[in-house]
Amino acid sequence: MKRRYIGILSAAMLMAAASALAAPSALEPFERGTWQRLLRSHAGHPTLVHFWGVTCGPCKVELPLLGQFMKDHPGVDVITISADLVPNLPAATQSMLDKAGLSTAENFIFDDGFVERLRYEIDPAWQGDIPRTMLISRDGTITTIEGSAEIADLEKWSVQQLSMH
Repeated sequence: MKRRYIGILSAAMLMAAASALAAPSALEPFERGTWQRLLRSHAGHPTLVHFWGVTCGPCKVELPLLGQFMKDHPGVDVITISADLVPNLPAATQSMLDKAGLSTAENFIFDDGFVERLRYEIDPAWQGDIPRTMLISRDGTITTIEGSAEIADLEKWSVQQLSMH
């Protein structure tokens, strides 16, 4: 009887582990090498990369605007990267993304205690200020917006990108 119970328990644990693996995590870890992987996987597509954090006041205002932008511009790949220096709060991060309408974007969270190394990989001159938006055009040209992005500027960039077929 005892042995059968252990067998059932281990089968249940295996099934739980398998379903956890099958369901992709909404927040992907951003670690060394992720930036180059993102650039390669989005090459040739207009891509907006937004760096933000749960403790950043302007980010709270900007996220819903980006959610609307993503909805209005399905031809632009939208990536968010939570780059907070506070200990990562995945639940709060996911909640803010969900409320902003960004849960279907490609969402990352810094996953390296040595955040300077991650920032350096993205842009050696970046000191860590957020919000920060990087617009990557079809040809790979990167335009960086320090601070909050003006939605009108994003609209203009998007129109230019989508007319470059």
